[in-house]
Order: sequence, then structure tokens, then C-alpha cells
Amino acid sequence: MARKSFPSPFDLPTPPGAEGWEDIYPYYLVFQDALKAEEDEKFWFCDSQHWPTVFKPFETIGGEFAVKCLGQYNARHLMIPTANGIEFRVHLGYLYMSPIPVPEDQIAARVPLFEERVGYYFQNWERLLEQWKVKVRATIDEMETIEFTRLPDVVPTEDILSGRAMDGSEKLLEDYDRLIQLCYRNWQYHFEFLNLGYIAYLDFFNFCKEAFPNIPDLAIATMVQGVDMELFKPDDELKELAALAVELGLQGQFGDTDDVAGTLAAIAAAPGGDRWTARYEQAQDPWFNFTVGNGFYGHDKYWNEHQEIPLGYVADYIRRLEDGQQIMRPVEELIAEKERIVAEYRELLDGETRAAFDAKRQLAATAYPYVENHNFYIEHWTMGVFWRKVRQLSRVLHAEGFWSEPDDLLYLNRNEVRDALFDLVTGWGVGAPGGPIGPVYWPAEIERRRAIVDALKTARPAPALNTPPAVITEPFTRMLWGITTEQVQSWLGAGDDDDFTGLRGMAASPGVVEGVARVVHDADQLDQVQEGDILVATVTAPSWGPIFGKIRATVTDIGGMMSHAAIVCREYGLPAVTGTGSGSTTIRTGQRLRVDGNTGTVTILGDEPEETPAAVLDGAVR
Repeated sequence: MARKSFPSPFDLPTPPGAEGWEDIYPYYLVFQDALKAEEDEKFWFCDSQHWPTVFKPFETIGGEFAVKCLGQYNARHLMIPTANGIEFRVHLGYLYMSPIPVPEDQIAARVPLFEERVGYYFQNWERLLEQWKVKVRATIDEMETIEFTRLPDVVPTEDILSGRAMDGSEKLLEDYDRLIQLCYRNWQYHFEFLNLGYIAYLDFFNFCKEAFPNIPDLAIATMVQGVDMELFKPDDELKELAALAVELGLQGQFGDTDDVAGTLAAIAAAPGGDRWTARYEQAQDPWFNFTVGNGFYGHDKYWNEHQEIPLGYVADYIRRLEDGQQIMRPVEELIAEKERIVAEYRELLDGETRAAFDAKRQLAATAYPYVENHNFYIEHWTMGVFWRKVRQLSRVLHAEGFWSEPDDLLYLNRNEVRDALFDLVTGWGVGAPGGPIGPVYWPAEIERRRAIVDALKTARPAPALNTPPAVITEPFTRMLWGITTEQVQSWLGAGDDDDFTGLRGMAASPGVVEGVARVVHDADQLDQVQEGDILVATVTAPSWGPIFGKIRATVTDIGGMMSHAAIVCREYGLPAVTGTGSGSTTIRTGQRLRVDGNTGTVTILGDEPEETPAAVLDGAVR
């Protein structure tokens, strides 16, 4: 029988109003008619886990740098025997990926290189990781030194007297180029350790599957949980600030946290306020370099620029503390569960096999935290500084009349921005009466592009394109994105033939709960999440930590066992089903759900929430 297929990208309709969308992105990012036969032979999946909303042209930089650098570590640095990089395209505003396997006849030659290089990193992990932090921080610090300001009316006299012989416009151009290159540098650093973290876990995973053929995937994941992660540090800082506020009797000063200046002034004036203020200022560097998004979009809001966000979370934690709730992650319980499961499976082994189990589990546990920690340094901290500098540059061009809104630079791709800058310095440098051409060209073009982007947002992306392989074996695709053979068949409507009418996904974090759905499509809706809700989202971001103490479970459209949603839910002791494909569009806010994180199923129980509280039914994993 012929396998079912997803639509070809060349057959998908363009949403009304988005005609001509292809020309707002670089040519190399869109499917080309001349390559239709080749492109239709490949299976593409939509990475809505990292890029859940439509790209503005400039925002493709994050996708381009991330996927290119991921590929270079597979194919050029680590020489992973079976996996090269990932081809990627932007289609109808969303990012699609197609993993590239290594040809069978090349695998053997890569094995010794792979073993040598990976072995070096694992043998020197702590030293190299500390060195990594120094490199990344140095890049961020250099990025912070870049400032974009208006060109002067006259070259300063000191530049004439010193023989400098330049007008300063070269610095504007050089600083833009430097900003892009610094961003690119840290994205290369990003993947230096990331694939190693996955490899260590995958090695342990495969060992367990061979040693214990019936072991659940969740049991393997549980054996590396309960670790101290830097990614949780921003949220932990807020919890400590809330506890300190309660200790000092400052609860009454958090009534209107949208008024940041007023709230901080009231705290500072209150008895004990100086102590809390000092602790608050200490927490900001570096932990407020954190966004409620994922860092890939220019509109993501960062704590250090929108302090009403962390102050609001502190106020919520204060309320929960006063209600007698436990707000800290259940680390002791997670560790106890980990140790129980490790001991049970370890007892089934002996001799060299037990020693191999211990070594592989320890390596996976050592490398595992980086899978999440790197997010703080790159997606949050690096990209937070990057977007701040981009907005600064956009405002310089906005002041020169290049566009109508301060942040409209995002509607140009990065190479067009370089052209606009040269247009600016040329018009300025030659003293042309009409100035640069940009103010004549860009406002109308940006409005056209704005309308296209808005139109693209009206349609959800197809989860995949073309005919999937009979069996999906590429390990990173399965582990990170949750793109498994079974899940793809479920998306195609060719899953099990039983009477189950709910959603199926990845059993990503154990436990079974019932509760009321809260569908969240972007971070700006997080304030709608209520105590006891079941969070349903296209994808969660690691920075959503402050709401994980309020919810009962999580359901996402995409994501595997090592996705952010899966890892964070396991560390917070919450059931999770990831990779459902259509959870956020099938489920409506207010519907009552049963989420089974042990089997990977979500059942819609009814359209009206019940008054009785949801009960945890079963949290055991074996």
C-alpha cells in the first residue's frame, strides 16, 4: 500500500493577503520551483517548538544561525557517524526542517574521528565547560559595548587635527557588521556542547533499551532528573525574593506591580526595604537577562527591560506563600524517585554490565544540565542584548525617516539593513538636499510586508510536508522534536484503530491528572493562567518556570523526551504529553481534560469545567 502523505509545499494555498510572501525572505530560505522534484522527495517537519510564530524578515537570523551551527557540529566538528545537519526552509512564514543522513558508505570512516573528538570532550567536560562560559560571556560583553547613535552634523575638529581622515560613518557600518558576527559567534558556541549532551543521554538511553527491553522511556529520563540547573536560577531568585518580602513584612507593597517605579519606591521607603532592594538589585545581573519568550523574536520581552514581569511573579509567589503553598521545585522528591528507579534497574545487572550502566548514567547526568542551561546564556542573555542593540539601530533609522514605527527594521532582512545603512551614510556624507533614498522607498515597502506577515499569521502551519519515511530513525529528530513514526502516522490519521478519540503524543513526564484547559498561544497570555489549570500550548519556553508551580500538567503540539517542556515538567514533577501535533488548535480553554503522562494520551472529558478540584490519579513510573 502507498504511504499516506502530507501536502507538498508547492501545493499549499497562500493565505489571502499574503501573496508575494516569498520575496520578503532571502532566496536561499524558500523552496525554489526549479528544485521542485528534489524538494518533494524530502520529508520536512515544521519546527514550531523553537519558532512557533511567523517570522518577520530580520528574525530569520536566529533560525539561520541555529540550524547552520547545529549542522556544522554534526557534519564537520564531531563527525557524528549517522547524522549530518538539517536542511531548512521558510514556508508561509514558518521554519521547516529535513534531517540529512550520512550515506552508508561513509559511516565507518567517521567512527574513529567521532570517538576521538567526543571522547576528548567527555574526558575534559568540566574544564571545557568553564572555558565555554568565559568565551560566551566575553562575546556578550563585547556586544554590550556597541552603541548606535545619530551621525553628527559636522565631523569633529579633533578628527581633522589628528589626521584620522574618516567621517565616523565607517563605525556605524562596522558596528552593525560586528553585531551580526558576534551573534553568529555565540551561536557557534551554543552547539559546542549541546549535541554532546544529547549524545551522552542517547548512549545511556540505547544501553537501557538493550539491557531492559521493556523499560519505559520515562524511566530512563527519570534516572537523570533532579539536577541543579542554571536555567532555573532566574525563577529561583524570584522565589527567594518573595520569601524575603514575607520575612520583612513587605507584602503590602506589591499591590500594583505594573507601576514598577512606584512599587520599588514604596519598598525602598518601608522598614526593611533597603535589604530587599539590595537583594533585588543583586538578582538582576545576570538573571534578569531573561525573556518570557524564547529569544528568537524581536518582540520577546525581557525582564530587565520590563520589570513589571518579574515583580508580578514575585507578587504571585508572595500570595502563594501566604496561602501556605510550597513554591520550590520538589527536588528532594525527584532525587528520591531517581535513586529508587536507578537502584531497581541496577539490581538487575551485575559485573561489567552494571559498571557500564553506572558509567553511562553518570555521564548522561553530567552532560544533561547543559541541554537546558545553554538556553540562558544564548537564547536569553545573548539574544536579549542582540535584540536591544537591533532596536537601538532601528530607532536611529526611524529618526531619519526610514520607517514609520520605531521597530520597523524587523521587516528588512539583515542584508537589506546593511544596504539601508549605506544609503543613510551616503546621503549624509555627500550632503544631498533630499538626503538618503530610504525614506522614499522603505515606508510603503514595509507596510506591504507588514500586511503579508499579518496575513501569514491567520493560518496555522502544516505539521509536515511530503511523504514521511516508513520508519523515522534519526535520533535527534525523535528525542528533541518528538517526530516519531507513530506520531507522524497519528498526524496523518493513520494511528491505532481503537476507540480512543483523544490526542496522542509523547509520554514526556509521568503522572495522570484531570483539570481545566488553558490554551496559550504566546507569552503575553501567561497572565491568564489560573491556579490548577492544565496548560495547552504550541510549545512552552524554559522561561515559563514561574507558572509551572500553578498548573497541573502540560500539553504541547511538538516536542520529544528532551524538549524544553518535557525536561521542565519532569523537574517540576508535572505530567506532560508533548508532540500531540494539534493540541493547541483542537482543545479550547475551559474544556476539562485528562492528561496521562505515563501513556502519552490526552482525553477531552467535556466542554464545561467542573467545580470539584482535579485529583492526581497516578504518578508512578516503572
